[in-house]
Amino acid sequence: MKSTIKSATTIALSALATTTLSTFSFPSFTIAKEKKIWEKIEIPTKDTIFDISFDPSKPEHGWLIGSKGTFLETFDGGNTWKTRTFNSLDEDEDISYRFEVASLLDDEGWIIGKPAIMLHTRDGGKQFERIPLSPKLPGDPVSIKATGAGAAEMITSQGAIYTTVNGGLNWKAQVKETIDATLNRISSSGTSGASYFTGKLANQIRDVNGNYLAVGSRGNLFLTWSKGEDYWVPHNRGSSRRIQNMGFIQNDASKGIWMTLNGGSFYITPSSPDLNQIDIEKLFQQSKINSGGYGLIDASWRTQDNVWVVGGSGIIFESKDGGKTFKFNDDAKDIPGNLYRVKFFNENLGFAIGSDGVLL
Repeated sequence: MKSTIKSATTIALSALATTTLSTFSFPSFTIAKEKKIWEKIEIPTKDTIFDISFDPSKPEHGWLIGSKGTFLETFDGGNTWKTRTFNSLDEDEDISYRFEVASLLDDEGWIIGKPAIMLHTRDGGKQFERIPLSPKLPGDPVSIKATGAGAAEMITSQGAIYTTVNGGLNWKAQVKETIDATLNRISSSGTSGASYFTGKLANQIRDVNGNYLAVGSRGNLFLTWSKGEDYWVPHNRGSSRRIQNMGFIQNDASKGIWMTLNGGSFYITPSSPDLNQIDIEKLFQQSKINSGGYGLIDASWRTQDNVWVVGGSGIIFESKDGGKTFKFNDDAKDIPGNLYRVKFFNENLGFAIGSDGVLL
């Protein structure tokens, strides 16, 4: 769906709720009859969509990527989408990949997926080159951010962060060790769950200034990295419930951090948290949200006060007080499937993406 927002925003879920949904009845809400904020956009695929990206310098130009080699392109701000293929991949090879992250900036574009693959374009996607990945790379690429002409920043599934300034020919390490190496080195520091770290990340988030959050694949701890530091800092989750997802408020670490836990609870910190503070979990304050036990998967700030949270079975919640309290929004209640991610490209335009080719 595409949302042209005057009083609200768009939302997407980043994973299926881990709570068994069948054990709950859908929460009961009283909704005033208003014009829907979210509009469904028909796209030429029923496969799962994992990411959407627009070029800030050309806001009408964007990409949608997903499972089974899904690659769609728009030149009208997301109103219509057409199927694309990669010149650097054979037609049969396309469908074997699950493309998960895309980043566009001034026609410089990057796409990564699974099995491990990295694609790069210098002309907005007319031609792609496949970037070789070293077998010595610690983990697989899981996220990438275009930062300039020939420049990008990449993070792997083991928390290794690299930058390139020559289109991926060479990469420079930004941290001195991977996350599992950090946890092994400081295992006696008192971070609960550190000994159960599997060596992989469930999610990793980069803010606008290059700071990172990372959630362990079991949801039992999280880590932070401040730009310029040599090592990741591990943190307890502050609850017996596992972490569902985390992120930066307004995509800026200085504005605070948000967290969702299994069972449908939502937390935020005050502004200016110290990412190097070991007991940062003490800063989190629980928000008021009647999720009915459904998992809350993703959140996004449209403005300082207007926040959207989404979860399994298409549930959507809106906050008008910066994330302190939320109310249910039923715009997606008749849409089958799950929403996996939400992105806002400005205050008036946001998208929600999910399973079965859902785009809002």
